[in-house]
Amino acid sequence: MAVAVAVPGASAAVPDSARVGPGPVRWGPCPEDVTAPGLECSTLDVPLDHRRPEGRRIGIAISRLASENPSQRRGVLVTNPGGPGGAGLEYPAVLAGAGLPREVLDSYDVIGFDPRGVGRSAPVTCDLTREQQYRGNFAPYAHTPADVAREARYARTVAKQCAASRTASALPHITTANTARDMDRLRAALGEPKLSYLGHSYGTQLGAVYATMFPNRGDRVVLDSNLGPGGYDVTAMRSFGRGLEDRFPDFAAFAAAHPGYGLGSTPEQVTAKFFELAKRLDEKPVRGIDGTAFRGVTFERLYADALMPGLAELWRAIDRDTALPPSPPLPANLENLLAARHYVICNDSRWPRTVREYQRNVAVDRLRYPMIGASTAGIGPCAFWPTERAEPPVRIGDRGPSNVLMVQNERDPGTPLTGARELRRAFGQRATLVTADQGGHGVYPFGGNTCANDAATAFLTTGQRPARDQACPAEPGA
Repeated sequence: MAVAVAVPGASAAVPDSARVGPGPVRWGPCPEDVTAPGLECSTLDVPLDHRRPEGRRIGIAISRLASENPSQRRGVLVTNPGGPGGAGLEYPAVLAGAGLPREVLDSYDVIGFDPRGVGRSAPVTCDLTREQQYRGNFAPYAHTPADVAREARYARTVAKQCAASRTASALPHITTANTARDMDRLRAALGEPKLSYLGHSYGTQLGAVYATMFPNRGDRVVLDSNLGPGGYDVTAMRSFGRGLEDRFPDFAAFAAAHPGYGLGSTPEQVTAKFFELAKRLDEKPVRGIDGTAFRGVTFERLYADALMPGLAELWRAIDRDTALPPSPPLPANLENLLAARHYVICNDSRWPRTVREYQRNVAVDRLRYPMIGASTAGIGPCAFWPTERAEPPVRIGDRGPSNVLMVQNERDPGTPLTGARELRRAFGQRATLVTADQGGHGVYPFGGNTCANDAATAFLTTGQRPARDQACPAEPGA
């Protein structure tokens, strides 16, 4: 999923005996703390700098959930859970546990991996303190230009920390394009002429880049919860504001239908309560929650309908200044997750370099997307990134086979529908877009819309896509 946490080396994944270069992969046991059933693991050696293949090499931790039906197996399905910064070694088992259909599991060896810079694949750092980690991805909500200028000093500090860290030598090489090159090395090492792919959130950008760089080496490509063609750039960052506005009515309707929370008896009253609480918390935090954290946790917990009751309970506790309900624990690898995100998004795209431009963006988005726009349009470390990009951004286009299926919720806070439509236009005849009339982040196999899920399953198992873009209606109970 997209790394939108709003609250606060060298690979050492498996024994050297399991390391592989371009030759066949030798699968073996996974690290002891990887408890996913059925997974086998290995490590793939790749160049840190693909332009200098004879130079320093790093290890990419890889995994396999093998097909149990060899007669039905047709190839490999490489997966990515999103991020950037998300580890994917256990993702094949996560997908199987979430209901990836048996016919898909039989058709493929499902492959997971930690992308370069992440988890067990030469993890990078920015030496972020615990306080810096707790700040998450979003800048503080900016009410004035001075707020943006103040945040610029912090953003510059983080950029300097990344540049001075012990992994700074890898900094120019942690990019989506290089991860796509790693994927193609993995394809070759697995002995496959082509690979199929299932990527979620930021994983759609990785899949789109792979399909662009290696158009004839992709088989069936499924992109779920799609970023726009620019990937995780300044436009995507600002689109979080649009995403919350698209998704919030679902929560407002839920809270209004459950008056016991005391948040309002109509969606309009619940919406007014949001702005009341945000303003109050901007002025005086409650139990450690300020206005920025309140907006951020609201955004984060609209990723799934199942999180709405907990969000309503949190609002009620804040409103009444009572004990807060338990929060899910922060990821154990939060520093690496955030650092890898900085490396990728700052290297991938050209970000505005002047404080004044962010001040203008904040002024626009504070009015356009008042719930969180003055936060998500704010300045971050990419404005002060220390190195020149090694190569220009990959431009997604329509050259290549028609082998891409995009699936997308209509009301996705993390990757709004508007970005999916832009990526669809960029792909042209290469892609078909299936939308589902539901909210949340993630369609296949996580959502309940059988129309969209069946389309993805049919494509992966038979190669058949809808003849044209398709809109799947809402389904009762989905």
